[in-house]
Amino acid sequence: MSKDKVSFENQVIVITGAARGIGAATARLIAARGGKVFALDIAMDGLNSLQKELGLPADQVIAFDLGNQSAVKETIDSIYSKAGRIDALINTAGVVGPTNVKVEDVKWQDFENTLRVNLFGTVWLTQAVIPHMKKAKYGRIAHVASIAGKEGNPGMTPYNVSKSGMIGFIKGVAKELAPDGITINSLAPAVIRTPMNADTSDETLKYMISRIPMGRVGEAEEVAELLAFMASAACSFTTGFTFDASGGRATY
Repeated sequence: MSKDKVSFENQVIVITGAARGIGAATARLIAARGGKVFALDIAMDGLNSLQKELGLPADQVIAFDLGNQSAVKETIDSIYSKAGRIDALINTAGVVGPTNVKVEDVKWQDFENTLRVNLFGTVWLTQAVIPHMKKAKYGRIAHVASIAGKEGNPGMTPYNVSKSGMIGFIKGVAKELAPDGITINSLAPAVIRTPMNADTSDETLKYMISRIPMGRVGEAEEVAELLAFMASAACSFTTGFTFDASGGRATY
């Protein structure tokens, strides 16, 4: 491993949700710092664009459905078989679910789908990658949660539950993995300028921006810098923590 603890030279980094937004920005940054990036996403058009931009080999760009438990394990195992190692997993994939919908009006199918992708997908990814990292006695796992998981957003109950569940899951798992040289942390962004927010209602977006002391949305590149640190060797004594990328909105 490079002596430069924020370099990714000779490291294999798996990034989910890599086709756009925070995931794509993180893939660009990790690749620029020497990492071998495996880019995963369900949106192949965006992945193909990223592949051309970064010059990634075809086998490092993978169609991936975070809501499919068996596919999650198969994909992670396949990457490990090809690369011989997985140094870091950065999970930026997720869905917003219903917005501006009162809790009593949320359809259960929408609730379940949001939990399946955001929360269950986080669990499945973590379960899949841990055995490979334990063999190496080293690993970095970073999951993108949300400020909604800390303090909630009205009209977004399924999303709030999925992200708060993610934060709780990571806190406990971190204590299990600490003796194995593996750190696992989450990141809680406020609203970020990404295509994902195209699905968020104007009313909800206005509410979220009004809560940010800096008075603006965040940029994907700002979030990528934090994720790169969380996935690096430099993140050696922080685990089970939820990092802030909220423009001052976070209350803890």
